[in-house]
Formats: sequence, structure tokens, C-alpha cells
Amino acid sequence: MRTTLVILAKFLITLVASWVSFIIIDVNSFEMVLMVAIAGTVINYALGDLVILPSMGNVIAAVGDGILAAATAYLFDMFSYNFITSATGLIIFAAIIGTCEYFFHIYLIKDDKVQPNEFHREPPLE
Repeated sequence: MRTTLVILAKFLITLVASWVSFIIIDVNSFEMVLMVAIAGTVINYALGDLVILPSMGNVIAAVGDGILAAATAYLFDMFSYNFITSATGLIIFAAIIGTCEYFFHIYLIKDDKVQPNEFHREPPLE
């Protein structure tokens, strides 16, 4: 249950960042921004939180999450006629996501009830 709430919080952070970057700055529809937020949440959780964060640390994972989120939005721009981004919107989106993810990762590392609990595993016996 705790993991679901964490993913929901991550989605809300991504949705707010998408709204600021792609509705206020780039004037897109809410439906497209919602799709970018969903895709960004899934990709950032799967790659950033489960793969990069345990192996490379918080700073690299936060920067990677910002870049992955901007790349996801850019791919939506490339393959959709209904979604338009600018360099300003993408940079602001990456900056908001990267900053929020840095503090979000601190919470993930400290909370031992979030699954999968990769952060608190004992080292293997040799």
C-alpha cells in the first residue's frame, strides 16, 4: 500500500511539473499533459527509482530523472500533432523534476516500507 502512495505522489509531482511547463509555458491541452505525466511517472519510477538510484546514488538518479522526463516529453512532441514543446518548457520541466526527485529519493531511501526495498538489503555473505 505504501508503494502505491509513493507512486501516486510521484505522479502528482510530475503532473504539476508538466502543467507548469506545458500548459502555462507551451499552451498544450490538459489531456496531452496528463499522458506525458503518466508516461514520465512510469519511466522515471522503473528506471530512475528501481535501477539507477540503488546503483548510482541520489544525485545521478535525480539528474537522470529530469533528463528522462524531458526526453519523454520531447518524444511526445515528435510523435504527436497535439503536443508542442519548446526548449524553455523542456528545461523548466527537467529542472522541476530533477529538483523534486532529489528530495523524493531522500524519502525513498529512508522509508523501509516502500517496496521493493532495495535500499536496505544486507550485503551478500561471502
